Amino acid sequence: MSKLPGWLGRFGSELTELGSRLEERRARAVDDDDPRGGNGAPSDAQDPGQVPAPPSYAPSVAAKPDPVAAIPWGMRVAAEAGWRLLVLAGTLWVLMQVITAVQLVVLAFAAALLITAMLQPTVVRLKRIGLPHGLATAVTAVLGFVIIGLVGWFVVWQVMENLDTLSDRVRDGIDELKRWLLDSPFHVTESQINDIAKNLSDTIGTNTEEITSAGLQGVTVMVEFLTGLLLAMFSTLFLLYDGRRIWEWSLKLVPAAARPGVAGAGPRAWRTLTAYVRGTVLVALIDAIFIGLGLYFLNVPLAVPLAVFIFLFAFIPLLGAVVSGALAVVVALVTEGVFTALMVLVVVLAVQQIEGHILQPFILGRAVRVHPLAVVLSVATGGLVAGIGGAVVAVPLVAVVNTVVGYLRSYATPAPVGGQHGATALGAAPAAGPAE
Repeated sequence: MSKLPGWLGRFGSELTELGSRLEERRARAVDDDDPRGGNGAPSDAQDPGQVPAPPSYAPSVAAKPDPVAAIPWGMRVAAEAGWRLLVLAGTLWVLMQVITAVQLVVLAFAAALLITAMLQPTVVRLKRIGLPHGLATAVTAVLGFVIIGLVGWFVVWQVMENLDTLSDRVRDGIDELKRWLLDSPFHVTESQINDIAKNLSDTIGTNTEEITSAGLQGVTVMVEFLTGLLLAMFSTLFLLYDGRRIWEWSLKLVPAAARPGVAGAGPRAWRTLTAYVRGTVLVALIDAIFIGLGLYFLNVPLAVPLAVFIFLFAFIPLLGAVVSGALAVVVALVTEGVFTALMVLVVVLAVQQIEGHILQPFILGRAVRVHPLAVVLSVATGGLVAGIGGAVVAVPLVAVVNTVVGYLRSYATPAPVGGQHGATALGAAPAAGPAE
């Protein structure tokens, strides 16, 4: 019995020592599994979203570079610019689709702007002599539309009046051309000429349906033309009477940060458009007078209607002068012969050279100076997009955009100390809108 307490004591100490060893092994196991370096924290306290560190016996792997840093700088710049250009191209495409859908309205409003730029100085002069604003607008609009209507009526009257004479001269000219071909060194026989005439007659006879559909399409075009004319007349009237308030209301649609720059660019764009319209009208009038006088003294029929056509086609830069001059030469050829046609060609070329090198630089000046390449490309683009109307408004649009971009670029440049910078909507010049 005396030996039992000693045995129990040794057994208890051995159990204590065994428990200590188990605790040490458990602590070492926790240290090996702890991803934070064995700080003694329990394993269930580990962040569940954190990836455990690789064991010490795993081979080392080099870290991969950042993908953005691996792409060359030039390619990154091209990608940044590319997606912005794609967004801009998509925006322009959508805008062009909208304009094409309402092409008649857009062209009518553009024509109204051009007519307003031509008539607005008359409204200002009538107001200066004491007429109220509404009466001055009404008088100017009525006189302008009456003059335009009289010119159109005069052209139609002259064409109808000289149609019989012109048809007789055309037949005589065709007979003369036939005789010249028979006597020419080209060895053309009368049977060949008759075959050509027969082929033309057969072509017209077999394409009767196409000609009829073209006539119906012409009626549709005439209806659209009359609708656009009415829209242009109403738009011109309101722009003359209420142009300033329309401009100030339009400024409210512009973001506040960009409003001062747009308010300063607007009057300058309007002055550019006014200078373009006035200069073009004056140049076209000079062309029509001198070429018309040449046609009259050369006894070319329809001299006055041809002069009016030359005046109207002068509003289409480059292309209009070529078409109207070619029309005058063809009429002279089929009615008066080759010599008269050559003389008409000389007159047309001489007047157009004087126009291009003297009149346009002197009259239009620096206000609407556009590079010839920009003129050619804009006229071609406008013609492809909207036909003759697009070709007419293309160059003034480019001139206005050039003025606006130049002003906004200078506006964004910091002004010198003590100098003015920008403009305000209400503090602009009297030309801040289409009309006062």
